Amino acid sequence: MDKQLQTILQKSSLQAAPLLLGWILVRQTQAGTIKLRVVETEAYHQDDPASHSFRGQTARTAPMFEAGGRLYVYFTYGMHYCLNIVTGARGRGEAVLIRAGEPLQGLEIMQENRFGNVTGSTYHKNVKGPSFHNLANGPGKLTQALGIKDTSLSGEKFDPLSIYLEPPQKPIKAQDITTSPRIGIRRATDAPWRFYLKDNSFVSKHPKARHLGL
Repeated sequence: MDKQLQTILQKSSLQAAPLLLGWILVRQTQAGTIKLRVVETEAYHQDDPASHSFRGQTARTAPMFEAGGRLYVYFTYGMHYCLNIVTGARGRGEAVLIRAGEPLQGLEIMQENRFGNVTGSTYHKNVKGPSFHNLANGPGKLTQALGIKDTSLSGEKFDPLSIYLEPPQKPIKAQDITTSPRIGIRRATDAPWRFYLKDNSFVSKHPKARHLGL
């Protein structure tokens, strides 16, 4: 694992979530390579009532209690899978939800994963058309785009033959990052633990927010 990434994943979820912005999420599939820039994250931890780990370890949440560097994938609302990266020390129950990504490579693969066989359609002909910003601008859309259809990756470590992270193409500065309350939760709704790249058009939502550097 990249040493810089290893250092980030040893930190708490609140520290790691903004630091993972800009990293390139790479997914190897039979159809080819998919790459997404991480543009939006949310932090969760054991003392957080909105976190799956809040009530302790279960068979489902066991990956969250491993040392940082594993994946935690769960099924929600009876229809979506969500991809999380476990952070912090073993036993802490921390993870960062990858909420949205900017497509960089494998656009047609992502489109087919999201919308089915689109050969010859408007989506296929205009790969950077209206559907482009809709490919991975939400946690369920992101896992669909990556071809994650079950929880088999949950508990796994990063693997260059399956899924891993590459360093950012350019440094992300504090003033480039905005925070806001997390989305779609019923507890700890005011905690500003959602982090995203300012003015990035691939972020899921742009509510009233504040810059990390202020």
